[in-house]
Amino acid sequence: MVDLSVDLCGITIDNPVIPASGTFGYGQEFAKLYDINILGTFSFKGTTWEPRFGNETPRIAECPAGMLNAVGLQNPGVHHVIEHELPELKKIFHKPVMANVSGFSVEQYVKTCELLTKEEQVGWIELNISCPNVHGGGMSFGTDPKAAAEVVSAVKKVVTKPLIVKLTPNVTDIVAIAKACEDAGADGVSLINTLLGLRMDLKTGRPLLANTTGGLSGPAVFPVAVRMVYQVAKAVKIPVVGLGGVTTAEDVLEMQMAGAAAVEVGTANLIDPYACKKIIEDLPAVYEKYGYKSK
Repeated sequence: MVDLSVDLCGITIDNPVIPASGTFGYGQEFAKLYDINILGTFSFKGTTWEPRFGNETPRIAECPAGMLNAVGLQNPGVHHVIEHELPELKKIFHKPVMANVSGFSVEQYVKTCELLTKEEQVGWIELNISCPNVHGGGMSFGTDPKAAAEVVSAVKKVVTKPLIVKLTPNVTDIVAIAKACEDAGADGVSLINTLLGLRMDLKTGRPLLANTTGGLSGPAVFPVAVRMVYQVAKAVKIPVVGLGGVTTAEDVLEMQMAGAAAVEVGTANLIDPYACKKIIEDLPAVYEKYGYKSK
């Protein structure tokens, strides 16, 4: 029997497969299809201090080997999540969950994380400083080492759970951002978020998305993600969570070989809601085929 368990920032999870934030909601829809407790954990929908409707539609566009999205962090706000979503989640998911947090100022990040870190079911805080689809926040913190360090340092002072910082690939040197986060106290980093892209409507000559640009995800970004995970894993001492275009158990293994401690699966969940279940079921045979020993 292959041991799939991994250590993620001091917490042992049954396997390295983690549905990525924004592709798994708060677990309710997927729990109707299969027992989501087979997952290592999952990162719930990006949560902000106040409720957000998100961007105008259209905000999804297909493209070869992936998709563009500009949802814009639609969510019910942290107070609703704590009062309603987490109690409902506790009924169907009996493991620590990863709380993904976004913000538009250091103060918002701090206040939101300060509330979520107190929740018993929250095992990790995933600090999203990499969302390319909102204005005045998100990715602006993740493209400058000083800004990244500032928000990480401030949040680290108020959280009691491991802090994993989600990084953007839309930078010249992702290693510099990762090291700045590590130096500021991050317990781990996750990468990559989406690549900034744009598609034109041939009928109107205008961008397809109301937001003009969106985040490119799916298999198209996988080689970029593996490259960045490899570079960051060699440069930092904290765990790296790899994500970006992962669709198969072989992709998970490739991410782990590049240095990832665990692996998030995103767009694949939107294409096939059983994607993570299939990956977990396939992983032992893939490990055995390539002689890989889980960490």
